[in-house]
Amino acid sequence: MSARTIYETAPLGALVRFSNGEPQPPARFIHKLRAWRRDNGEARLIAKTPSATVGRHVIPDCFTLFEGGYGPPGLVLLVVHREHSANSSLTFEVIEIPPAGCVLCLIAFRELLELKHLAPDRAAAAAWHASQRHVGDPHYREVQPDGTHLNLALEAFAP
Repeated sequence: MSARTIYETAPLGALVRFSNGEPQPPARFIHKLRAWRRDNGEARLIAKTPSATVGRHVIPDCFTLFEGGYGPPGLVLLVVHREHSANSSLTFEVIEIPPAGCVLCLIAFRELLELKHLAPDRAAAAAWHASQRHVGDPHYREVQPDGTHLNLALEAFAP
């Protein structure tokens, strides 16, 4: 599957595998293995950003993947996001989509919605948000079996 297909069809919260198609090098080749891991892995789709023009430069459509949060138990010191252009040469595959009934916890960021947490229900989503220090109002969207939760434009949440 291409990066363009992921941008256009994959729902927020989907677990995505990305690859450059090369086999994993042996563990003894530390630098090659590190380079290989940059282009091969799994991460959760948390945002989609449409193309924009800044001066004479055109920024293409892109999507953001959340690779993980790192730190001691109970404290996240480093959050790793990876942004891919919809024109990326890597291959992508959706390996898991959020099950129907779970709730996407979204925060408005740069006039777009970014997924911050995937909760089993609305009460758990509200409890999670209350325990966090995210700036902005939370938006909760229940995952529907028919895919109607995919329309996540910020305008859909305007009062």
